[in-house]
Amino acid sequence: MRVPLWAQPLPRAYLDFVGRVLLRTLETIHGIGAFSLITLGVAVTKFNRAPRVLRPMIREQVYVAGLRLLPFVTFLGFALGFVVIGQTVALLNRVSVGNLAGTVMVTVVVRELGPLFTALLVLARVGTANVIELGNSRARGEVEALEALNIDPVHYLVVPRVFGMAIAITSLTVYLIITALLSGYLFVFLQDVPLSPGDYFAQLATALVWEDFALLAGKTAIFGSIIALVTCYEGLSRPLRLEDVAGASTRAVLLSVVGCVFVDTLFIIVYLVM
Repeated sequence: MRVPLWAQPLPRAYLDFVGRVLLRTLETIHGIGAFSLITLGVAVTKFNRAPRVLRPMIREQVYVAGLRLLPFVTFLGFALGFVVIGQTVALLNRVSVGNLAGTVMVTVVVRELGPLFTALLVLARVGTANVIELGNSRARGEVEALEALNIDPVHYLVVPRVFGMAIAITSLTVYLIITALLSGYLFVFLQDVPLSPGDYFAQLATALVWEDFALLAGKTAIFGSIIALVTCYEGLSRPLRLEDVAGASTRAVLLSVVGCVFVDTLFIIVYLVM
């Protein structure tokens, strides 16, 4: 009697491949978790150490991951407003449920798309550069030189990036959301939708609650911390040769996206429970 295909045992090569992938995933999660705990411990225990050195570095990270990306974020905000908000409001008015526009905009733009789009933009523009820069620093022996000078590399290289990227993503997300909401009404106005500016912003104010602001700040700060920690881990965990840069950057992007999506899922659960 012939055994059905679904009942046949999996080939050993496939099981070996799945096992290796699983072990590598667990090893990576363990490494990033340990690295995150070390960074947290250093940030807490050395919070007031060398402020004249760290504060300019944090401001530099805010500039690199924040101010330099304002043109991109402005374009993304206008595109998000025209494509999502404008068409959504126009469609809701066509089916006579325009009173739900505020709830839809807050749920889609403020809670989900705004933070995720901003985090992905910063990851693509700044995160990969972190991997390359830190990997080259490790390869040139700069990390060992810091240790020889009794300077903690995590305190000097990682902590400013974590704080700077968290602040930058939070600020950029707020700017993106404001730009998207304003450009969304511009698209609504151009479509001659019977919705006055007062009604438009009144619906937004009614749909927003104070928990939205608190959770938005927490979510974006966590996104920035995840991106900074993952990219710093991939850059500092091993010296990178030229042929290793592409693989390390790809791993950093993949792990950062997975981490941000996982955190976003947890926040969705929190929104549903509220």
